[in-house]
Amino acid sequence: MLTATVTLTAPAFAAASGASIFSAKCAQCHLGGKNIINPTKTLSLADLQANGKDTVSAIVAQITNGKAPMPAFKVLLKADEIEAVSTYVLEKAQAGW
Repeated sequence: MLTATVTLTAPAFAAASGASIFSAKCAQCHLGGKNIINPTKTLSLADLQANGKDTVSAIVAQITNGKAPMPAFKVLLKADEIEAVSTYVLEKAQAGW
């Protein structure tokens, strides 16, 4: 009998979780790193840097508290979910979406 064990590391889980959260909660406005409301504030690394949102903690603050027209997600997502999607956004921005 052959058995297999799959180990999912914390970063891999966070990436998967962040991707699924992004798809469910963020992609409506930010599909592919774009911004359908304000095209000058995309999730590209250059725009994140220009707007002081190029760290996980800055992205966490943005998602948690929102900033018009983006709503605050602190009542919709748990802190670990916000952290996971923030990490995902920064990783995707660094990879060029």
